[in-house]
Amino acid sequence: MTTTPTIEFRAFTTLDDIRGDLIDVYAEVRAPLLHLPNYAVTAFGERLDRHGNEPGFTAVLAYANAFPVGYAYGNTIEHGNRYWQRTSPEPATEFTNHPAIALKEIGVRPAWRGTGTARRLHDTLLATRKEPYVTLMVNPAAGDGKVHALYRSWGYQDIGRSQPSPASPVLMVMARATGDLGTSA
Repeated sequence: MTTTPTIEFRAFTTLDDIRGDLIDVYAEVRAPLLHLPNYAVTAFGERLDRHGNEPGFTAVLAYANAFPVGYAYGNTIEHGNRYWQRTSPEPATEFTNHPAIALKEIGVRPAWRGTGTARRLHDTLLATRKEPYVTLMVNPAAGDGKVHALYRSWGYQDIGRSQPSPASPVLMVMARATGDLGTSA
């Protein structure tokens, strides 16, 4: 019988010590898509640097025996933020009238999928936040729709669509209350 290593979750508010770990995990998580411009490691690095300098940036990394196995990060968005401006139809004011956390990325190395690590990263990140709502964007085709369904099982609801850049696919914008635990998946 083998035992699964203990996973340690660490929260960070700057990229200083974790940028390399984030990029390494991202490259493995998105390996099948890295040939597409929006998913290239350089494009991710540019987004990561921009997000890391935005208000309220927080990242949570999961480490197994000091090896990074997953991450989640986000930042605060306010009413009128370009995130909301790109969402169509215009989201309900319950989501936009107060600061929200935008979950910008979440990823778990393939060998660690199905272990609950993604959900624990998500919940650990939200536990650091005071915003009443969390929002994210997901490619509805990711995992043949399984990723979208997973977020629904976590309590998210579809609130609109967005195409953040010309190279990006059209994404589903989802939101939920930060305290909504949903169901485990």
